[in-house]
Amino acid sequence: MRIAIVSDIHANLAAFEAVIAHARTQGHDSMICLGDVVGYGPDPLECVDLVRSTCAWSLLGNHDFAALYEPTNFNPVARNAAFWTRAQVFGATSPAHIEKSVAALDARRAAGEIDAADFERRAAMLRDPKSRVDYLFSISPRHVMLDRYICVHGSPTRPVNEYLFPTDAEQNAHRIERSFRMLTLPSPTGVPQRVSAFVGHTHVPGFFLEDREFGDASSSARDPNTLTEARRYHFGYLYPPERDPSQSFVTANGQMFERGDVLKRIAANDLTLWPNTASTEGRFGLVWYGITDRYFSFTVHSNASDSKLLSSVAEVRVISNGEPTPNDVVFATLWSPVVTVEAASRTSLSMGVYAGPLDPKVLEGMQPYESLGMGDLIVYLMAGCCSWCTFSWLADFLLWFLTFIHDYLVFDWGLAIIALVVVVRLILHPVQKKSQISMQRFSRAMTAMKPELDALQKKFKDDPSRMQQEQMRLFREKGVSPAGCVGGLLPTFAQMPIWMALYAVLYFAFPLRHQAPFFGLFQSFGDWSFLADLSAQDNFIKFGAPIDLFVFSLSSINLLPILMGIVFWFQQQYMTPPTPNMSEEQIAQQKMMKWMMVLMFPIMMYVVPSGLTLYILTSTCIGIVEGRIIKKQVDAMDLTVKPAARKKKDFLGRMYEQALERAKSREQQKKFKER
Repeated sequence: MRIAIVSDIHANLAAFEAVIAHARTQGHDSMICLGDVVGYGPDPLECVDLVRSTCAWSLLGNHDFAALYEPTNFNPVARNAAFWTRAQVFGATSPAHIEKSVAALDARRAAGEIDAADFERRAAMLRDPKSRVDYLFSISPRHVMLDRYICVHGSPTRPVNEYLFPTDAEQNAHRIERSFRMLTLPSPTGVPQRVSAFVGHTHVPGFFLEDREFGDASSSARDPNTLTEARRYHFGYLYPPERDPSQSFVTANGQMFERGDVLKRIAANDLTLWPNTASTEGRFGLVWYGITDRYFSFTVHSNASDSKLLSSVAEVRVISNGEPTPNDVVFATLWSPVVTVEAASRTSLSMGVYAGPLDPKVLEGMQPYESLGMGDLIVYLMAGCCSWCTFSWLADFLLWFLTFIHDYLVFDWGLAIIALVVVVRLILHPVQKKSQISMQRFSRAMTAMKPELDALQKKFKDDPSRMQQEQMRLFREKGVSPAGCVGGLLPTFAQMPIWMALYAVLYFAFPLRHQAPFFGLFQSFGDWSFLADLSAQDNFIKFGAPIDLFVFSLSSINLLPILMGIVFWFQQQYMTPPTPNMSEEQIAQQKMMKWMMVLMFPIMMYVVPSGLTLYILTSTCIGIVEGRIIKKQVDAMDLTVKPAARKKKDFLGRMYEQALERAKSREQQKKFKER
């Protein structure tokens, strides 16, 4: 059964009639009202009569109560509106008033605004004002159970008067928690029954989740605090029978579209997402089509018992409202195949709908979603230019590994991330040690060669090309690779794919959503927002209202990125070995690079998930301790560089020498042309 729910009509007849007309186009079976039929608007009598004729029942709203009894806790405007409405309701009993109202209704019939049947029904109600008053006094229920839903006007706690504002999700969490406690009802079996609720009163469309989150009609909009786009369009399909005779393997490979790409197609007037060139050439059969955002999906799929094909959908087209970002909206429309229905026959265009979380336990572990391959809706992949370096296979492995550590070892997501750092550091320890040895050897060799390098700089200060050649000759004679200083960056480069994959996991993984690390330690201090959600910024001090900046919206002071900058400064100041024989320009460049690392990196990481900053901060701290241990070992080694004229050069050394040879060749050609 399809039920249309209306609320807070407030005697606005034009709006109510438009809603009814739209509901009829959607094929609803019945309509109900959550209260506040009157108040503020100019047409209380007509709206009451329309509710009587179209709604199965109505709840009592606070404005309905005020008009019938007494307005309490009302502002002056609402209070005056309540008294005016009362006068209209109880003063509409005179014959002159009734005939005037009927005449106005007949004029609307003559203008084609309402049909004859509607006119007769509503005119009969106008001529019987006593039944209207009786109906209003009969609206007494504060709540009504509708299957597994409780319907109230205000809130489950105070059904008539209490407001549930979107800001209550964060600022008055106790009010939301109290309302959700009211949704656990006793049952005859003795097992408590969990229900949901429909509420009106606030005039804000949206929904509350039990984990203290509010979502509204703009929830699918891009989060201004992130630099990635999460909205995508997916198609699951079957290969043709000659490639898949069993017609059982459903895949979405190559049929995921980023929202930005869809907008480009709309701009180019290419409005058909399915079928597309690849699906037509491959003769793919559509099984499901889904739209996803960060955590949720709305997907239509086949519900036939004998076939996985979604035969009721032939095309999927997209249009937009043409507004610039961030007000742009994309609409997807489903088009059925052309069907001829013979007389006295029927056809079915039915389909299944999944509207829920991108939870692997559901999409990969429950039917029919598992057999339909709807697990492909879950994609741990950053959008845009970052997609190529995310490595979704690595993200899948990281989520599996983190889940294993969480479920079987530490039972906390924060500790699981720290354990992942330890494992990665252990794996990279040989690389880290080798790179430190390489850097120390290079540093000592450069110290020993400093007098000779200084002499070369003085001798060939007017001939940079010759100076580079002589320096390269000296490096060969001393057995020093100019690329030795690069080795220290190898552990950082090796971890960058892990950072990107972990970013994708923390941002998209539904199991990590709203997970507070360290067993919710910080939330025990007055429900502190600090590290309440590993998939969001750490919110050390949360602002009442966000501050709009050029790149992102600043909604809090985040502690972990600040600590990261301090740790980076300490690492640069005390852990980076000095490189002698540097020119003043090179020293200035090195200082600039150090400060860029200390300042720019924390700024870049300021609004990323706190789980990622926790990983990098922990890894850096462990790296400092590891570096000191390795340094003690290196100090005890003999790192004297022995000349090895015939020593085979490493890859980076060969590249460096080849670059110098090319530079020498270009310089000689230039001098030849000048002669």
